Amino acid sequence: MSTHTTLPKINLKDYNYDLPEERIAQSPVTPRDHARLLFYRAGDIQHHFFYELPQLLQTGDELVFNNTKVIPARLYFQKSTGAVIEVLLLHPVSPGKLVAVNMAAQETCSWQCIIGNKKRWKGFLSRHFTINGEEGVIFADLEDAENNIVRFHWSPVSFTFSEIVQALGKLPLPPYIKREYDDIDKERYQTVYARSEGAVAAPTAGLHFTEETLHELAQKKVGYNEVTLHVGAGTFQPVKHTEDALEHPMHEEQMVVAQGTVERLLQAKGRIIPVGTTSMRTLETLYWLGVQCYEGEAPNLNGFYLDKLFAYRHAKSNLSAQEALETLLETMQKQGVQQLVGDTQIYIVPGYRFRLCRGLITNFHMPQTTLILLVAAFIGDDWRRVYEAALHKGYRFLSYGDSSLLLPAFSE
Repeated sequence: MSTHTTLPKINLKDYNYDLPEERIAQSPVTPRDHARLLFYRAGDIQHHFFYELPQLLQTGDELVFNNTKVIPARLYFQKSTGAVIEVLLLHPVSPGKLVAVNMAAQETCSWQCIIGNKKRWKGFLSRHFTINGEEGVIFADLEDAENNIVRFHWSPVSFTFSEIVQALGKLPLPPYIKREYDDIDKERYQTVYARSEGAVAAPTAGLHFTEETLHELAQKKVGYNEVTLHVGAGTFQPVKHTEDALEHPMHEEQMVVAQGTVERLLQAKGRIIPVGTTSMRTLETLYWLGVQCYEGEAPNLNGFYLDKLFAYRHAKSNLSAQEALETLLETMQKQGVQQLVGDTQIYIVPGYRFRLCRGLITNFHMPQTTLILLVAAFIGDDWRRVYEAALHKGYRFLSYGDSSLLLPAFSE
């Protein structure tokens, strides 16, 4: 089936807006939950602060959080000539494709990377480190120059790669934050519930939550659920095909969802509301995995891959969210899989019909990006009204900026 049978061309120029540089937040608000919160509900726009979120949700709503943890994935190696090579970890290659496996590796591992000053890389690079008073050295070798695959090996081999990265690396702040990495970023460029190492960018919608806010939500009996989607550097990649955004090579990200989470989503009585676009992409991927299983194409749920346009090739599917999750759960049980592990490339653009998500908590995004396309898919042309209102009211934009709670008419 043609990938364009269910979607017209999407001209990216229709998803542009003027974002003044001074509106791009360079530092986080303190405390976290004092960020502003734009509340959009079926066309109506109100202005609140994030700590008021529990009052805006209903008992029985189910929030879904991305528990990925940003790793200090930016490593620097200085040559004897003084030249500095920057290595940004992207995707694990060996000993496994799973981030957790490579972070726990001892002695050696390989990653696909973004490499700065690559032309100056000749032979091995090395760097000394000290962990808990014990000294060591890590070496980097350009294993596959064409694909930017870097092999690391180190001694003592008793250290894990995670320990070394924590000792040497720096958090990769987004390119639009025009200042040096600061100590405050170590704490504030992580969510308070981050636990699964592997992201190179924060799921920023969650940065506003505090333990107090989570406690108030629990008291109101708003559900708490966790998924993992390791946010990649591709999230910052501008869409380059202005005449047809569908041609954009959508980035893929690794996701992990426990069987218990699928069971809780099946039992949800209220609206399923993802915290952030990454959680939304994960949830919608769950539906399409259920469709694959239902149609007899069951993938290996411990290593699946969902391509960017699968949803559009199967857009006529009338499988309910309940049926899709039930089928997915049955398949997990048949395969003996306790947690789904795989890569999703799902591309959510205007024309997409949402299957699980009935609300969205998200920050304000760059113009002409896949994130704006996702928001426009969710609330239609009102995305422009929301962004104009936020600009008019002085909201701060992007990763360290303010927040929004979006509830489209179909969520009622």
